[in-house]
Amino acid sequence: MTLARKVAYNVLINAVSKILSTVLALVSIGFITRYLGTDGFGEYTTALAFFALFVALADFGMNTVSAREISKKNADESRIMGNIFALRLCISGVIVLLSPIVIFFLPYSDTIKGAIFFSLAAFFFSSSYTIFNGIFQKNLAMDRVALTELIGKGLQVIFVIIAVMLDWGIFPIMGAFVAFMMFNFIVLLFWSQRFLVFRPQFEIAFWKKFLKKSFPLGIAVIITFFYFKFDTILLSLLKGSEAVGIFGAAYKIIENVTFFPAMIVGLVLPLLSRRIDDDMVGFRRIADVTAKTFLIISVPMVIGGVMLAQEIILLIGGEAFLASVVVLQILLFALAFMFFGHFFNTLLVIGDHQKLLMKLLFFCAVANLSLNFFLIPQFSYMGAAISSLLTELLVVILTGWFVYRTIGYTISFQKLPRIILSGGIMAISIFLLSPFVHFFITLLVAIGIYGVSIVITQVVEKKEIKELFWKKNEKEV
Repeated sequence: MTLARKVAYNVLINAVSKILSTVLALVSIGFITRYLGTDGFGEYTTALAFFALFVALADFGMNTVSAREISKKNADESRIMGNIFALRLCISGVIVLLSPIVIFFLPYSDTIKGAIFFSLAAFFFSSSYTIFNGIFQKNLAMDRVALTELIGKGLQVIFVIIAVMLDWGIFPIMGAFVAFMMFNFIVLLFWSQRFLVFRPQFEIAFWKKFLKKSFPLGIAVIITFFYFKFDTILLSLLKGSEAVGIFGAAYKIIENVTFFPAMIVGLVLPLLSRRIDDDMVGFRRIADVTAKTFLIISVPMVIGGVMLAQEIILLIGGEAFLASVVVLQILLFALAFMFFGHFFNTLLVIGDHQKLLMKLLFFCAVANLSLNFFLIPQFSYMGAAISSLLTELLVVILTGWFVYRTIGYTISFQKLPRIILSGGIMAISIFLLSPFVHFFITLLVAIGIYGVSIVITQVVEKKEIKELFWKKNEKEV
């Protein structure tokens, strides 16, 4: 199998699995929002924000740096993964032991505190299994991760539906989240051993050396949390659960789409890491294809999402969440910037510029916190959405500029006018169909029209299609 076809296969399987997982997640959100209402969903969203906080605190940059380290030539993969896995377990264990003390003193109701404890349990399993991603990335086997998460998500949704139908309350719903993460951990631990046999190793000297490389990136992850999730916590403290529920209904939709940039960048990270030192032509080619893929995805996502925002919110949350429509429209633009911010962040990591990235993200976090403290008291959930948009734009501007300064790479926008044209054709189809046709039919037709348009306008060229599907003279990866 050629390298291009193997990457394409992984992207396809991941995309299909992630889309199905997203559909399941949205079904779950639909049940939860209607069952808990704006206040209850706000409590649920607050608990998940703390889950993200725990994940950020435990990250220490290990996921990304471990994928980079085991992808290097002649790397002792078993030793590297054994030590990183043991280190992650220790860090996660410390957080699990110390966090209850902090949670006890938070100015929340007993319900929210209890839900946060469930998030803490889910965090332990999540942080433990995500460290395996480097193994699957290196072997271009992220389809295993996607399929595992799909099955786990299906089981979670079934349990959520049962909890809602039997009126069990918020805690069993959070319990389903814990079970989902536990399932992922067990299955992916087993599958990781098929590619690389490793056991926990406790080499303190190795830990110190590794953390010296990863710690700046870990700080960057924590900083990223503050401009990515802290607005939810701040909103809960300043405006209460109802405001969090309205913001969270839109934000959860966005959050379930962010797998696209993470998935694609995760697949190409090992390929870019191998080429950045001695094959800049190959590096630029892969980076250009990745950037163009992001443009192809983000343009119709923004256009279609803005036009169909009300239908999406009504489908997910019902009329009680109509205030979330404008929030969703604003966050869709933030999501588009998020795609490229993630892309530039990864390029800086691949170029071994973690310290620079940390400084840039710290500046963005300070800007975000300042915006949130100014906008949320005056504009509530709208202020949080605007703050997210402006922050993501700032991240793209700063990281894009320093990728150019340090690596010498800039995105080619040669195909952008054709992509926008294709998006415009799609928008016309939505405008004509949406008043008369069911939402899902409108969405499928619009996607189909956009797909045909990018081929006709040669956004995707024949040689690229042949590279993915032509079997003649294949080379093994």
